[in-house]
Amino acid sequence: MSTLNLLAKPNSTILPKRDLTSALRLIVITDHRLARPRKIVEVVEAALLGGAKAIQLRNKGDTANKLLETGKHLRDLTQAHGALLFVNDRVDIALAIGADGVHLGPKDPPIQAVRKLVADEFLIGFSADDPELAHSAVAEGANYIGCGAIYPTSTKPDAGDVIGMPGLRSVIDAVDIPVIAIGGITNRRIPEILAVGATGVAVASAIMSASDPMQATYSMLTALENT
Repeated sequence: MSTLNLLAKPNSTILPKRDLTSALRLIVITDHRLARPRKIVEVVEAALLGGAKAIQLRNKGDTANKLLETGKHLRDLTQAHGALLFVNDRVDIALAIGADGVHLGPKDPPIQAVRKLVADEFLIGFSADDPELAHSAVAEGANYIGCGAIYPTSTKPDAGDVIGMPGLRSVIDAVDIPVIAIGGITNRRIPEILAVGATGVAVASAIMSASDPMQATYSMLTALENT
């Protein structure tokens, strides 16, 4: 067994499929620029207190050492609240901090290669707005698909074209794992997102920029549960 495989095991949260689906109802994505002047750890703690069960560490521009430092703090918080922690792109950071998984994109290491390095319970999310790409990701071992941008968003300039409800539905129809909508998500847009079959949503600005992140998280979870 490889050293990386051993690193993936110690702090991982093993969830049954039903509980994983529930945890993925809302993924809160970190962004230090949106959180300012507050620290990421402060905003994430508030989101966890508001009921979030999945956090994704995605601080573009941070050094590996800074990501590692932030990730360790987030790992402690998510464990204390029984929540999942994903790391965007960086498999090495995810393994080093004992995160529950990683979120990859088409330009990141192939899912199949990562699967050979990690423990069976390690979760892999994959970004895809194309049905064929999403289907291939499932075959390679992805646990969920992040799909978007569903609506216009300024949070991620490289998110690609807006695909809307038709694009989201086409990806959902192509796979048999959870599909998480991302890009411009607000509470009032949740009903139509869930109506086409999405498992949940991933948001950055809706929580990171909120004056009260705990209340914003609670309100979004309420909208998700009441739809």
